Amino acid sequence: MRILHTSDWHLGRSFHRVNMLGAQAEFIARLVATVRERDVDAVVVAGDVYDRAVPPLAAVELFDDALHRLAELDVPTVMISGNHDSARRLGVAAGLIGRAGIHLRTSASAAGTPVMLSDTHGDVAFYGLPYLEPALTKDEFGVEKAGHEAVLAAAMDRVRADLATRPAGTRSVVLAHAFVAGGEPSDSERDISVGGVCAVPAGVFDGVDYVALGHLHGSQTLTERVRYSGSPLPYSFSEADHHKSMWLVDLGADGSIDAERIDCPVPRPLARLRGRLDDLLADPDLARHEEAWVEATLTDPVRPAEPMARLCERFPHTLSLVFDPERPPGDPDVSYARRLAGRDDQQIAEDFVAHVRGTGPDAHERAVLRDAFDAVRADATVREVAR
Repeated sequence: MRILHTSDWHLGRSFHRVNMLGAQAEFIARLVATVRERDVDAVVVAGDVYDRAVPPLAAVELFDDALHRLAELDVPTVMISGNHDSARRLGVAAGLIGRAGIHLRTSASAAGTPVMLSDTHGDVAFYGLPYLEPALTKDEFGVEKAGHEAVLAAAMDRVRADLATRPAGTRSVVLAHAFVAGGEPSDSERDISVGGVCAVPAGVFDGVDYVALGHLHGSQTLTERVRYSGSPLPYSFSEADHHKSMWLVDLGADGSIDAERIDCPVPRPLARLRGRLDDLLADPDLARHEEAWVEATLTDPVRPAEPMARLCERFPHTLSLVFDPERPPGDPDVSYARRLAGRDDQQIAEDFVAHVRGTGPDAHERAVLRDAFDAVRADATVREVAR
């Protein structure tokens, strides 16, 4: 069975003020063309179809167009909701849409209920594990402590239990939206950490033939059978080195995997430039970036005059300008933002406690802070889903 694995479309998202809807439409066209030209048997979309719970109308229309075009090809599609999606909204009319071969899996309670497809070698069970927010799904799975590994492990127990009831030789594919250990994150993914932990071990997925992951935006191979397709388009400059693609996976009769990358159309390359303004404007080696989307970090000790206008004369698609002046080590004038760079909310709060009290929080106090941040994040998730 030939499977096209994609995820993290983030329909409706922009890139530093650039409307990406046209580029997202080009990606959908490439996806449909790939399905038709490469004789794809099934499409899997591993979450974050939309960029937010209540997407703009233009994004909904593009999604509707994608569903119609996939249904017209008569190629089954399995989709799950991600942490950016509203599972309830995405799952509206799932039963009706399923009759057209578009199978939406947005409910945690259906984790052990597969979409059954078949080829000349027999059945393939597709299990959809939508993003499982621990605070919202721990009761469904009967786990005592809300954590990503606990709820995902419980969901996979249901998958393996159902698979054990299937005829011998039934192959299996799991779609999951999660941060799996070994994956490389980028700046454009929303933090999903609980208790300071966001990653789950790849071993959680043992026992199935292929795991189609979503959430991380870089295309990655964690093991031969566990892969991220990544987002089809860049959504932050931290993705400048990404190879945007989909996975074309051939699932053999014996469960073997053969995977090939299919490139996605990207409007422009990304470039992250760093240096003094005059150097960036004069360096001949930077000519290759003149048509790229550019993030420029200026290191001039004194902020130069009209830096964006001058940069745009050479790099007309400059979208982001960052100032990081060259300063000697230990300089007290280092900016507050620079001091906080790379530190999460927990670390910032602990530093604040140490600053005002003279000593950092003890283990109990750190746990209280961690629980508070988890509660706020979970509450924000509940509020967004309920909108």
